[in-house]
Amino acid sequence: MSEPPASAFDFSRREEAAAATPVLALAALSCFAANSLLCRLALGSGSIGAGAYSAVRLISGAVVLLPVALSRRRASGGARLPGNGASAAMLFLYAVPFSYAYRTLTAGTGALILFAAVQATMLGAAILGGERPRPRQWFGLLLALAGLAYLVRPGLAAPSPAGAALMTLAGAAWGVYSLRGRGSADPLADTAGNFLRVALPALIIGGGAMSLGEGLASPRGIGLAIASGVIASGAGYAIWYAALRGLTATRAAAVQLTVPVLAAAGGVAFLGERVTPRLLAASAAILGGVALAVAARGRARAAAPSPSRAAGP
Repeated sequence: MSEPPASAFDFSRREEAAAATPVLALAALSCFAANSLLCRLALGSGSIGAGAYSAVRLISGAVVLLPVALSRRRASGGARLPGNGASAAMLFLYAVPFSYAYRTLTAGTGALILFAAVQATMLGAAILGGERPRPRQWFGLLLALAGLAYLVRPGLAAPSPAGAALMTLAGAAWGVYSLRGRGSADPLADTAGNFLRVALPALIIGGGAMSLGEGLASPRGIGLAIASGVIASGAGYAIWYAALRGLTATRAAAVQLTVPVLAAAGGVAFLGERVTPRLLAASAAILGGVALAVAARGRARAAAPSPSRAAGP
């Protein structure tokens, strides 16, 4: 019996990849939501300080990604470590404020502010880069900003202003990191190299924070931080890159909008957090507005879609 032509195998592989994409995407997005839950669980219980949590998370992520970086470095003749200093700085500027913000924010509120800032940064960069938003895009952006303003306005149900500001900074840094990564030929290797670059600064931050009054971390807190670094960050990013092969840029941006919903649901189920009417209304405005802006932007680029290389937090 003759073998099927190569094109038949290619078609079969494409079908298998398409079928796996939703499963991979759901697993990756669950990892991103788990980052919020693990951080809130560790800091809320007082089992570890924010500085130590950031350090353990980044260092454990560097350890799990070390084989990837070393293998790519050997493949390139050992010329240089993958990644670059500027992207590593953005990774650090995301991870440390992220941890400190969750000292006062709930899992769902933190994830909502984070992803609103990520998407606003990326869409803002597109506008500054010469894109001309359509009316639907402007409406979506204004709706999202109004939702964020409503969420953080003063009142009994408002999140901590300092926590909201730190999470906004974290989201902006991650947005820049993602934009820088879109042009990477090997984003997983570059992420591994960037994690290795921030390991030493993370160690300094963690040690300094403990010496300045955070106290020693408990085994439980360290375990939660390691789970965040190894599973939710290191493995989560690897799964996300696999999922991106079957997602357009627009779909990749849109599906990330489910992370705040997953984080809020996890906060209710595992942390006993309450879903307030303010959070529900702000979620609808922010997620709906960003979805409108992203969808309109995607239609404007429908003639030449390209896979996104942006990682998620």
